[in-house]
Amino acid sequence: MTSGKGGSGRRIVLWRHGQTSWNLERRFQGSTDIELTETGVAQARRAARLLAALQPDAIIASDLKRAAATAAELSALTGLTVAHDAALRETYAGDWQGLTHEEITSRYGEQYAAWKRGEPVRRGGGELETEVADRAAPVVLEGAEKLPENGTLVVVSHGGTIRTTIGRLLELEARHWESLGGLSNCCWSVLGEGARGWRLLEHNAGTLPEPVLGDDD
Repeated sequence: MTSGKGGSGRRIVLWRHGQTSWNLERRFQGSTDIELTETGVAQARRAARLLAALQPDAIIASDLKRAAATAAELSALTGLTVAHDAALRETYAGDWQGLTHEEITSRYGEQYAAWKRGEPVRRGGGELETEVADRAAPVVLEGAEKLPENGTLVVVSHGGTIRTTIGRLLELEARHWESLGGLSNCCWSVLGEGARGWRLLEHNAGTLPEPVLGDDD
């Protein structure tokens, strides 16, 4: 997926929301609207102070409470208005939602194994990962296309949605998206605009991006 017609040298920061009680219980949240814990709010405030130093030009976020509250911490520091979009919500996972990891593997073992193998699976009768990318990636690209030269967009979303969006923007085959790995609460990944499209610069980071020295440049 090409980087579009916006300013050059743009950067997309994909930031996962802070901790929730269901994260602690290892419950599959999906599109269930769960709030941040006190720890989650503290995580968001700490991360927002770091991300504010990047001087972002725009913030877009999922409209679910955990993402909206995380985005609000960065908005308070930067003065930027957050644009909320339901297309950035986490994967809808039907019957899996609210179940613990152990309950999912016990009740839906074959389905879980097929998903881990990279097969297209409607977990719990919900969305395919490609369908999540179909709704989320265009919103992210639209936001990026509005950036000025060397501008930065912060996208506040959810682990699964961020992973599928990164996979789509990097033009990876869907069966390889899982290889990107997950994001910890309130950590982020960074995509930068390169000559051949979007490039993964940082993944699951909790500190500000550092220049890559002696890579292939």
